Amino acid sequence: MTKHTIIIAMIIMLGTAFAQAASPASKSHWMPTGERTSQPIGHYDFCQRHPAECNIMNKNSIPLTLNRNIWQEIITINASINQRIAPRTDLDVWGQEEYWEYPTIAGDCDDYMLLKRRELMALGIPANTLLMTVVRQQNGEGHAVLTIRTDRGDFILDNLDQRVRLWNDTDYTYLKRQSTTNSGAWVSIKNGLDTVVSSIRN
Repeated sequence: MTKHTIIIAMIIMLGTAFAQAASPASKSHWMPTGERTSQPIGHYDFCQRHPAECNIMNKNSIPLTLNRNIWQEIITINASINQRIAPRTDLDVWGQEEYWEYPTIAGDCDDYMLLKRRELMALGIPANTLLMTVVRQQNGEGHAVLTIRTDRGDFILDNLDQRVRLWNDTDYTYLKRQSTTNSGAWVSIKNGLDTVVSSIRN
């Protein structure tokens, strides 16, 4: 696919997706979260290397107000990073399993998630609305995605999908995600399984 074709596809997708995102929200559009739970080992190690990333405290858990400009930024960053970062396992890129880090040319699903979060934060989107999330795929493998909490619901940025969809429109089982009040803490997701997922696969 050429760069020109990708741009045209993104323009079409932007209009259609925003129309869906702007539709009336229901309670099911937000993840039902539970109590504090275990931190993924990859995130724990990431926090040891980047402590400033993991001590962002915020008593305000108000979701992001979604508008067309913000939606365009979200769609663009998701598609851009999915295109420019090649999918590789942590072992291939970093020489070890479960190594969460900002990618440059290649990375695992957790690396995509970290980079999308950083680039969206650089645009002024609050950290407490950009939540790293662990899910289980239908084939049973672990996976990581980025959740964006908005006033229209919780949307998912995924390196396996160019679309940005509501969490309950995906086929994943949701396990845990970052806390909205403490970037170093994680909470369970009630429809998922409160288990430790040590293996995050691309």
